[in-house]
Amino acid sequence: MSEKCLIIGLGQIGMGYDIDLNPSQYVLSHARSFFLHPDFELIGGVDLDASKCSIFEDLYKSPAYTSLDQALRELSPSIIVISTPSGSHFSILENVLKFHEPLAFVCEKPLDNSLEKASRIVEICEEKNIQLYVNYMRRSEKSVIHIKDMIDKDIIEEPIKCVAWYSKGLRNNGSHLINLLEYWMGDLKSHKIINKNRCWDKTDPEPDFESTFEKGSAIFLSGWEEYFPHLSIEILSPSGRLSYYNGGNEIKWNCSNATLEMPRNEFLEKEGIEIENDFNRYQLNFANNLSLALKGKECNISNGIDALESLKNVYKIMEEIA
Repeated sequence: MSEKCLIIGLGQIGMGYDIDLNPSQYVLSHARSFFLHPDFELIGGVDLDASKCSIFEDLYKSPAYTSLDQALRELSPSIIVISTPSGSHFSILENVLKFHEPLAFVCEKPLDNSLEKASRIVEICEEKNIQLYVNYMRRSEKSVIHIKDMIDKDIIEEPIKCVAWYSKGLRNNGSHLINLLEYWMGDLKSHKIINKNRCWDKTDPEPDFESTFEKGSAIFLSGWEEYFPHLSIEILSPSGRLSYYNGGNEIKWNCSNATLEMPRNEFLEKEGIEIENDFNRYQLNFANNLSLALKGKECNISNGIDALESLKNVYKIMEEIA
């Protein structure tokens, strides 16, 4: 039986990113992913903008509402996606629970702009036995899973050193890379501010900082979103170099056969190995892993607890530059 899904917030990630793209090649929104996935039934959408509701109804042949209360009265979703601006997540969850308790919430990252409210989201879901997942979608992408396997099997050997570039704020985009490196390299153990820099949109800081994880270290550097978005990681290891560029659209592994005895025996392989990705369908990959999680099967997805840990680390960094 398919799980009934309601999407609250029909903006870019809710519906807009892939609206003009070929559905056989691109699945970049919650609406398209739950519409296409056989284990889910997209039963409705909610947005304050009536024009977005109209577009949703035309595309997905399901009702859309400008009133959340009305949607919850008329529908009985088992999965509720909160894809509104981050600062509204806690209040929307509270409003939903006045009318309905779903099987699971899917929340956009970060859980909330407030660490206190994000913690309450996790606590409430635990108290009510509601499953909670957060859309750090890279964790469900096959190339990311493959890279984790390379690290776990020492194909990418320790010690690992990384340079991670982000833009558009530490909370908004930097948290993606913190969560990703936690997935690859274990818990974030410590950090040190290099430069405070500016705040994106006057609210989201963009510091440069050093960080230490269980399996290595990373330097995070911020770019300038207004000139060009930049989300990339370069990993250096005694066994080679991994390039994770363009947000995960371009990935290459260059192996080294050098040893301590013969350090210049071979430089990095010139051609390298392209690591295949499915980033153009990242939301469908997320839905696949959500389906596995709901069935209690092994999956690669960020839950409320690890997403909260990523947010705590973001706030520890922010406190140092306040």
